[in-house]
Amino acid sequence: MAEPDRIRVLVAKVGLDGHDRGPKVIAAGLRDSGMEVIYAGIHQTPRMIAEAAIQEDVDVVGLSIHSGAHGTLFPKVLDFLRAGGKGDVLVVAGGIFPAADVPALEAMGIARLFGPGTPLPDIVAFIRGAVAKKRAGTPSASTPS
Repeated sequence: MAEPDRIRVLVAKVGLDGHDRGPKVIAAGLRDSGMEVIYAGIHQTPRMIAEAAIQEDVDVVGLSIHSGAHGTLFPKVLDFLRAGGKGDVLVVAGGIFPAADVPALEAMGIARLFGPGTPLPDIVAFIRGAVAKKRAGTPSASTPS
């Protein structure tokens, strides 16, 4: 049984991209930092990710992508989360993102984008801070209203 204050994170590789080393490292690092992590694996559709997030009642969805399809797949994940009543979940993403795409991804609801080489402590600190603000009812500057 989950501890009530423990952060629950779903980590998933969206789309057909099979590069899974990054999300596996992040999943292990988040787990080692005390979070409860559900690793959904590779080749997940946006609907599958949203359904798992809803079923597992997670605080955070961590998406990973390297295929360049983030502009197509991320909005679908967000739409399915909203349609399932989980639109307030914190969504973060890791992968390779052209700098020109970052503002649009953040505007659509991705709270933070982490590129290659982002130190794990930075990811952990961001997630802890954002979830603490959400639980306290304080809007985060990094999450959409």
